Amino acid sequence: MLRIHVLAGQALVWRSEDAREIRERHRLVGTLVGALARTPRQNVRLGLPLQLLPEEARLLAEMGAAVLVRSTDAQPQEQSAQASEAQLYEQGLEKSYQQQRCMAAQERRAQLANLAERIAQGRARKQQQQRKLPDTAPLPGPAEEREHLESAFVFPHESMMVQLPTARPCPGQEEQVDWTQPSWDWPHAGHQEHETRYCVFRDLWGRGYYVTSGSKFGGDFLVYPGDPMRFHAHYIALCCPPGASLPLCDVVAAARLGTSVKKTVLLCSTGEDGVVIYTSLQWSGLQ
Repeated sequence: MLRIHVLAGQALVWRSEDAREIRERHRLVGTLVGALARTPRQNVRLGLPLQLLPEEARLLAEMGAAVLVRSTDAQPQEQSAQASEAQLYEQGLEKSYQQQRCMAAQERRAQLANLAERIAQGRARKQQQQRKLPDTAPLPGPAEEREHLESAFVFPHESMMVQLPTARPCPGQEEQVDWTQPSWDWPHAGHQEHETRYCVFRDLWGRGYYVTSGSKFGGDFLVYPGDPMRFHAHYIALCCPPGASLPLCDVVAAARLGTSVKKTVLLCSTGEDGVVIYTSLQWSGLQ
C-alpha cells in the first residue's frame, strides 16, 4: 500500500516507486517540490518529494490504495538506532571512496600506458638536450618515471561520486492519520470548500481526465484530456460551494483569462443529491 506522509495539511510522497505508481496506475500527477542534489539553486527541474493535492491524497485513501501516516517523535532507543545508521552510512561512504580511488588509479595507469609512446619521445628529446648541456643529471628511466607519476596521483574526497538514497531502509516510527476527522496534520476534513473541491475533482477524474492544480491560471483545477506531458489543458475549473456568492467581476475576469489562454472556464458546483453541475463560460466582449 502506498504511504503518504502528511504534515500540517501537506501530503508528500517520498518513495520514487510510489510516485511512479501514482502517476501511471492512478492517473494522478501531483507536483515535484524537492531540489536536485547536483543543481540545488534552480527551480526548473525538481525532484522528490512529490506533493499531492489534498483531493489527490484523499482519493487514494478512499480507494484503499494508500494510507496517510505521520512521523512520531523519536524515542531514546530510536535515537540510538539513528546514530548506528549514521555510523553505518559513514562506513559505507569510506568503503565507496576506497573503491573509487582504486578504480581511478587503474584508469590513471591505463592512461599512462596509452601515453607511453609520447613519454618515450619526450624523454628522447630531453636526452638530446642533455647531451648538449654539461654536468646534467641523468634522466629517470621509463619505470621510474611511471612510478613517480603514479605516486603523485591524488584522488580527493570531493571528487568521489555519492549515492543519495531516496528512501530510508529502516523508517522511523509512524502512525496512521484518520483522513475523515480534522486534525493538525489533516485539517481539511469537514470543510465545505474542501468537500466541494473533492466532489468536483473525483467527478472529473472519474470521467477519465487528468486533473492538476489550477493556481497558475487563477482556478482550482486544470483539466487535461490526457497526460499533461503530452496535452494542453482544455478547461479551468472554478469550484463554487453551494450558496456561496460569486462576484460578477470575478466571473468576467475568469472568462477573459480563459479566452486569452484558449481554455474553457468551468463553474463547478454540487447539487443537493451530490451531482456535480458544470457551467461553461466564454468571453465574447461587449457590444
